[in-house]
Amino acid sequence: MTTFLALRVRRPAAFTLVELLVAVALLAIVSGIAWPAFAAQMNKGRTAHAVGDILKLQIDLERYVTRTGALPATLQEANLQLDDPWGRPYEYLPMEGAKVGKVRKDKSLHPLNTDYDLYSMGPDGKSASPLTAKISRDDIIRANNGGFVGVAADY
Repeated sequence: MTTFLALRVRRPAAFTLVELLVAVALLAIVSGIAWPAFAAQMNKGRTAHAVGDILKLQIDLERYVTRTGALPATLQEANLQLDDPWGRPYEYLPMEGAKVGKVRKDKSLHPLNTDYDLYSMGPDGKSASPLTAKISRDDIIRANNGGFVGVAADY
């Protein structure tokens, strides 16, 4: 004989709508906090990659000068064309015969280099010749004839 107490009906385990909404809200909050930190780390990594590329190009240009006795007119001429981490080619300008408006300048409006300019336009892809211009602050530059390679805002 079976008793009614022995026959318990079990409901399947499930989440309520409120529990799901709370879980989604928590996920959104955690994502909102984590995303800016992740994006900042990605930008740091790309900047470090660009600095490494500029240092490599600098060494390759020195080898080219040793071989040929002169700087190339373009990076393509020396077979040194690379794209920066943002997908744009590095900018190169030999100082010999360069137009005054194209030469990169520091805060005192003195040229950054006497041999050649080599830089990336950074994340925004925009640049102007003086480093004091707002659009040039995120550029990755080579200055003091290779004595400084880094973000223009740090120079």
